[in-house]
Amino acid sequence: MKKIIAKYINNEASKEDCDLLEEWLKDDNNKRKFKEYLRINYLTKADYEFKGLTSQNDSRLEESDVKVFNINYKTFFKYAAAACIIAFVSYGLFTNQFDFNQKKNNIANQERVISPGTNKATLTLQDGTEVYLDKENAYENSYVKGSEKELVYQSAVTEKNDVIQYNYLTIPRGGQFSLVLSDGTKVWLNSDSKLKYPVKFIKGESRQVELVYGEAYFDVTHSSDHGGADFKVYTEGQEVEVLGTEFNVKAYPEEANIYTTLLEGSVALHTMNEKHETLLPGQQSILNKSTHSILVSNVETFYEVAWKKGVFSFKNKSLIDIMQVLSRWYDVDVVFQDKNLEKVLFTGQISKDQDIDNILSLIQNTNFIHAYEIENNKIILKN
Repeated sequence: MKKIIAKYINNEASKEDCDLLEEWLKDDNNKRKFKEYLRINYLTKADYEFKGLTSQNDSRLEESDVKVFNINYKTFFKYAAAACIIAFVSYGLFTNQFDFNQKKNNIANQERVISPGTNKATLTLQDGTEVYLDKENAYENSYVKGSEKELVYQSAVTEKNDVIQYNYLTIPRGGQFSLVLSDGTKVWLNSDSKLKYPVKFIKGESRQVELVYGEAYFDVTHSSDHGGADFKVYTEGQEVEVLGTEFNVKAYPEEANIYTTLLEGSVALHTMNEKHETLLPGQQSILNKSTHSILVSNVETFYEVAWKKGVFSFKNKSLIDIMQVLSRWYDVDVVFQDKNLEKVLFTGQISKDQDIDNILSLIQNTNFIHAYEIENNKIILKN
């Protein structure tokens, strides 16, 4: 059975192998392991969307139920016997559960294992002092207390004529962190991000922060709790105004667009050329930083904010877009030997808590990537 599973993952299983695997899955314990594996770690080539699996409630999934599947095992293995292919499938669970020889990857000059990112950030105080934060370095002063993954500011306001003190929280590549602002607003920051914010907001006036670059998820306390004061997030060429809501902003400098995705409430968008849009829950705006044009569309929000829940989630995303996301989390550079590989589309999701080598092996198992190399902090994808 161990050999069959290995062949199945490597797209080498025969009809007889699939029949034996189906028989093995009649055991409820084995089926539970298999379903859990597919629920947490799966990714398929978009052109070969696996017919035996159907997802439900993509845009409204809970953290404890990242992905729900109905699996028709008869259909599943009938299709598998005919094509015997499930592209880009993570073998992480199987390698933990079974001790079998894995297919050797063509890896040259691999000098170290590239591990996933961790909770870490740099806090820059008003006077320019920088404080490094991670699991071994916490921080506390008169108005903020930091743990290994979160900063919490003391609930307070400042008067109109007082000098406003600003702090910066910078998340490096390979990091993530969160904070609670003095008004109770919660902010999650993704890899390679930087947020500027006041230590205290001015009483009764608009609460304003700046996403200098990167990606952040905001859970904003309602204006009614703060004397009617709204909340504004500034990025390059855009202002997001809210009263109390949950939304995600992605504004990386190397990307041509700024993406604002609304989960709850409503937000008003204003651009530097005085264009205005209002988003409703489930909508996303795309601001072109060059033309300042805005496109608003309905999206499945789960795919846009899954990073906050510890999951990489993609729907018909090109390999170059996927590798750009991975490069930030694993702090690596990616080189495509063949530019045509950049356009290959994939759909699915993978846990963020695994080494990059596992994910690269998944890509290789699609047969679109025949080999890869890891050289220091550079990954080379080969056709």
